[in-house]
Amino acid sequence: MVLTVRKVGNSLGLLLPAQAVKSLHVGEGDKLFLTETPDGFKLSAYDPDFAETMELAEGFMRRYRNALRDLAK
Repeated sequence: MVLTVRKVGNSLGLLLPAQAVKSLHVGEGDKLFLTETPDGFKLSAYDPDFAETMELAEGFMRRYRNALRDLAK
């Protein structure tokens, strides 16, 4: 599926095809997650539990970034 970025007020937005909206089980005003993967980006429906887990993980990675960088070598 090809999506077009459009200007929405002072921001940019995407229009999702009806098939994508149905598959994601979302509607107007719902939140979505955009996560970066090794293969590109993944769009998924917002999950509060996942959001909390991601916040904790990001805090951990910030706190231990030097150690994680050394382990990645």
